Amino acid sequence: MSNNLHNELRKEFQLERLILFSDAVFAIAITLLVIEIKIPEVHENVSDRTLLIELKHLLPKFAGFIISFMLIGLYWSIHHRMFGFVTNFDNTLLRLNLFFLFFIALMPFSTGFYGEYASSDLFEKHLKVPMTFYVLNFCCLGIINYLIWLRICNPKYKLADPPVDKQIAAFAKARSMLVPLIFLLMLPVAYLADVLYAVYVPLLIPLILKIAKRKSFKKK
Repeated sequence: MSNNLHNELRKEFQLERLILFSDAVFAIAITLLVIEIKIPEVHENVSDRTLLIELKHLLPKFAGFIISFMLIGLYWSIHHRMFGFVTNFDNTLLRLNLFFLFFIALMPFSTGFYGEYASSDLFEKHLKVPMTFYVLNFCCLGIINYLIWLRICNPKYKLADPPVDKQIAAFAKARSMLVPLIFLLMLPVAYLADVLYAVYVPLLIPLILKIAKRKSFKKK
């Protein structure tokens, strides 16, 4: 009996370490986002007008920061909810979580890369590579998030006790793919229409997620 209790406590401690480590990565990534936005340096003819012009040049970086901040926050809340079901873990879940955190940690770079080359001075060049890199970062996050949900919600792996409710599992898996699919929509818009229009696509995320949630939990 004491051995069983010891094993349970050890498992709970290891799971807590995994969650704390994940929270630390999220916290660092979300903090590093703002470091990419440098304070404008105006050494001559400093005035409110010149400062406003410099701030205008930073608008794409602020846009990238806001979108990334909100989505990292969304993924943190999803991760928090996801691991709220977990009572056990295996090596596969551990590896999937590390891959997930890898792409979370990459977010400050992809956001900075996108923001740097989407500045107002370069926007007219219609550079698509930075946006593509940014979009693929989110797509990878969504795919791995989906795989983690698949693992947790599958009763045969015994990672959640009690098992995740089927309706909750179905919505969670659908939502995990909706976000990357919406981001993926940015690419055809950017390549076939204009990069300028593509930056507005993520604004659809809250609306589509709300509709998906309402339909998923609609009483039959």
